[in-house]
Amino acid sequence: MQYLPIHHENTDPDFAQLSEFIISEMRRLQVPGVAVGLLHNGRQHLAGFGVTSVENPLPVTADTLFQIGSTTKTITGTIVMRLVERGQLDLDRPVRDYLPDLRLRDKEVEATVTMRHLLTHMGGWTGDFFRETGSGDDCLARYVAEMAGLEQVVPVGAIWSYNNAGFGLAGRVIEVVTGRPYEVVAQELVLDPLGMDNSFFAPADVISRRFAVGHRVDEKEGLVVERPWALARAANPVGGLCSSARDQLRYAAFHLGDGATPDGERLLAPETMAAMQTPCCPANLGRQMGLSWLLREIDGTRIVLHGGATNGQLSAFLFVPSRGFALTVLTNAEEGSMLNDEVTKWALAHYLDLREPEMNYLTLSDEELAVYAGTYEAQMTTLALVVEDGQMIVRATPKGGFPDVDSPPSPAPPPSRLAFFAPDAAIALDPPLINMKAEFLQDDQGRVTWLRTSRLHKKGDRG
Repeated sequence: MQYLPIHHENTDPDFAQLSEFIISEMRRLQVPGVAVGLLHNGRQHLAGFGVTSVENPLPVTADTLFQIGSTTKTITGTIVMRLVERGQLDLDRPVRDYLPDLRLRDKEVEATVTMRHLLTHMGGWTGDFFRETGSGDDCLARYVAEMAGLEQVVPVGAIWSYNNAGFGLAGRVIEVVTGRPYEVVAQELVLDPLGMDNSFFAPADVISRRFAVGHRVDEKEGLVVERPWALARAANPVGGLCSSARDQLRYAAFHLGDGATPDGERLLAPETMAAMQTPCCPANLGRQMGLSWLLREIDGTRIVLHGGATNGQLSAFLFVPSRGFALTVLTNAEEGSMLNDEVTKWALAHYLDLREPEMNYLTLSDEELAVYAGTYEAQMTTLALVVEDGQMIVRATPKGGFPDVDSPPSPAPPPSRLAFFAPDAAIALDPPLINMKAEFLQDDQGRVTWLRTSRLHKKGDRG
């Protein structure tokens, strides 16, 4: 397989170095295809590498369609804020004011959860709920009806935990207040005004264009295509958009601006744009949560970001408002998460001189490690932490549930060592879990109760 630039635009020496780094990471991680877009000093740089599929290979270009996964949540957030400005939504009114037939397991939450809770992942119920409810215009209504059975894990507004189902509910609210399907509203309020004419929700629109398929590395067969390709239509507000690196830079340029399109059309007021990028609540591992955007800082510089993962496709998306910088990386293999992380670090360091602090590992005794040992349960994964020869080991057991609640689990990954880099915070050291960070949350009595990656995993009684 040739990991060579296929489509390279507006290059300069710095971007050529980034391209070389991407190619080396593709070879190291066995990622068949990557598209990258970068905006810096007012100049746009785009490139494609490798192929769309190992079974039916086409060169990846800046216009190849990838599933951007949960980066779509920020599209949903942008729609909501447009409706807020139009007076059709209020972030702090109960969702039930818009959906009188909303049914949730916890009746207090049912009566009080707001759109702000949904956009900030503070609903508190089981978030990883994926359900195929058909391709009709009633799919989101049917999806939300099934949310009535979801467990309320923590009280609404209590603890941040990534919540896919909350954005499905937000998508349904959009439909009800506008009287139109979510995808139609997204097209009218976001995609069309921003000139994102190569971004689509429907597989029927994608299939006639050049698009990527997901992959994973099999120990015996090497790179294999992941199936199924399409997500359920009900997942569209959660993570259903297919887009290109070029279109993603258009989207980034808008959110770097003051709420106007390149044609001068005002989509959002500057203060609304700022509000989306302002912390609303703490997220995980020192990050903050804005309105649909995750926020972090390096050396006092705010970075606004989101990413996405579908069945073998990964997206990274970030911008730095104070520096006019944006980056999107689209990959078509599960191992792309590592590539995206490394490319992001390289670009921030090289272009903006923003470097994450060096990680210093703590030395903990067996007794100190034992405090964290145990089995931690979440909807889609069990994490078992054990102490072996003075080292914390994590074993992940997938439960299935994606892309549909009835989907079987994927094979369990090999175990990984965990190293603590701060009190109550650890990182996985071995592939494929490498660089997965986790933090441990304690109850009022100082007992470790939760392990939080982006999802909450509740500690059980088993060690």
